[in-house]
Amino acid sequence: MNPSGPGWIEKFGHLVKGGDSPYPDFNALYEALKDAGFIYGINLGIPHFIETEHPLSEDEMAKTNLLSGLYFTYKFHRSDCSFKNFLDAIFRFYKELDVGSTSFLHKILTGKKTSAQLEKLIDTRVYLEDNVISKTFNSVITNSLLFIDILTFRKFLEREGPIRQHAQNLEYITINITYHALSSKEKNRKDERLAQLFASSLTFIESTKEHFDASYREKLINQFDKEENQYFLDVACLTIWEDQSLDYLESEFIYGIGKDLRLSPEHISDALGDVTRFFHVHANRIPHLKDHNLAVQFYDSMSRIVNKLILRNSKRLQKELSESKELVYLLSKSTVKELSPVEKKKVQSQLIDIFKSIPSLAIFMLPGGAVLLPIFIKLIPKLLPSSFDENRVE
Repeated sequence: MNPSGPGWIEKFGHLVKGGDSPYPDFNALYEALKDAGFIYGINLGIPHFIETEHPLSEDEMAKTNLLSGLYFTYKFHRSDCSFKNFLDAIFRFYKELDVGSTSFLHKILTGKKTSAQLEKLIDTRVYLEDNVISKTFNSVITNSLLFIDILTFRKFLEREGPIRQHAQNLEYITINITYHALSSKEKNRKDERLAQLFASSLTFIESTKEHFDASYREKLINQFDKEENQYFLDVACLTIWEDQSLDYLESEFIYGIGKDLRLSPEHISDALGDVTRFFHVHANRIPHLKDHNLAVQFYDSMSRIVNKLILRNSKRLQKELSESKELVYLLSKSTVKELSPVEKKKVQSQLIDIFKSIPSLAIFMLPGGAVLLPIFIKLIPKLLPSSFDENRVE
């Protein structure tokens, strides 16, 4: 599955169709998304049942994790499990959530409801359009608060109150927790980056001083369910443990938040243990922890993009050429023996693929062809051979 190519949502629907859920309940889904980094807003993995031919970038993992979270949340609340019904529910959800403020989004939410339209909608939720933060990182930056969509989707499925107001409440609490958590410690450059990332991810409230006040602690008490409280605690642990240390004031803040959330000291300790392990395993892969200058960041970003394109396209070409060996064998066989209907179909399919490969090979051989080929794939997907279409459902 390739979340950057057309048809990836249909491919996802094919993967989950008729199979047993890998998650017995919402808590198991939550833990899986936390292991992948999605809860922390740092996507470094995807659900284990999804196979990809090539390593995914962080934004591609974010799209996969968001769709997985939404789909299995729907599955926990609806017995039909129809993927079409799920798509319909997602469009109704985002329309009621009122994220279609731009004409582009409005067109998606009011037009024909298809998986292709949902791909565009998810793109708008995942990618941040913030000039300041883009300049800071010089790479594609993803929304760090995407799990709020999933928590709000639960309320939508349960029909408990106006969902946009609930999304605003979740963002209000989350941004206050990060702000006050950072205020409880001596800030450094990495803290500022983390705060900027969270602030840029806000959708339903503005990141202004008027939203930062001590009264947020009062709203924690008895207003949110245990899954939402767990998310608040994990965000607090992420913010505190970002510098991989925990002093007295930070510890006092975390355990005070945990008490407001009606969580036991053991539960809080487990949450700190989870974020500690996450940082220990993935510290060198977390973008905002890297302290490079802008030139190095730009070079690293461009190198990752070019390397990814070359790796993916070279493997695709190798696959196409290896498939041609079977074609040669079948053509040779046809000179002395009648081919079976299955073999004839293979010959026809592979000949068509070879003819399609000609423009693809020509583009790849041009200077900068590795960069041009993905554009060609996006503009004219039907003219490319089957080995270039990772989202094809046979």
